[in-house]
Amino acid sequence: MNKGEKGLTIGQLFHRKIFWVLMVMMICAGASEQAVSQWASTYAETGLGVSKAIGDLAGPMLFALLMGSARAFYGKYGEQIDLEHFMTGSCVLCIIAYLCISLVPSPIVGFIGCALCGLSVGIMWPGVFSKASASIAKGGTAMFALLALAGDVGCLGGPTVVGMVSSVLGNNLRTGILVGVIFPILLLAGIYLCRLRYKKCN
Repeated sequence: MNKGEKGLTIGQLFHRKIFWVLMVMMICAGASEQAVSQWASTYAETGLGVSKAIGDLAGPMLFALLMGSARAFYGKYGEQIDLEHFMTGSCVLCIIAYLCISLVPSPIVGFIGCALCGLSVGIMWPGVFSKASASIAKGGTAMFALLALAGDVGCLGGPTVVGMVSSVLGNNLRTGILVGVIFPILLLAGIYLCRLRYKKCN
C-alpha cells in the first residue's frame, strides 16, 4: 500500500470472505504453535520421566530453537522458496508431529515429535501475514491488528483445548494433543481456500 493511501476499514474487511478465512488461519497458527509448546515440559517430565528442571529446559528450549531455525531459514532463503508450498509442507509436518506425540507409545518418539512440531510451526504465523498482504492489498493496519489479535486468541485457545480435553480424560495429555491436530488441519484447509481464490481471480 502506498504512503498516504488509506487502508480498508474494519467494516470493509468484515465483508470480505477471504478475511475470515485468514482470521481462522491465524487462530490455527497460534493454536498449532502453543498447543504443544505450552505442554512440552509436562510431556518431557511425564513421558521421559525426567525432573521438572530438565523438562522445562529440554521441552520448550528445543521447541523454540527449531521454531526459530525455521524462521531464520525462510528469512534468508525466502525469495527462492514458494511460500504456499513451504506452508503446506509445514502443516503436513505439524500433523505428523502431533500424531507422533499422541499415538506413538515410545516417549522418545513423542519427544522428537515435540521438536518437529517446533520446526513445523515456525513459518505459520509470519506466513499467514504474508498471505494476508497478498490476498487483501489494501488491508492496512486494521487488518494486521485483527490478525494479531486472532493469533493471540489461538495462542490462548490451543493450550486451553488440549488441557481441558486432557483433564476430562483423566489427565491424558496424549489424547488432548491428538484433539489439537485439528488446528494444523484447518490451517492446511485455509491455504487450499486461498489457492482457490487466487485461481478464481486469475
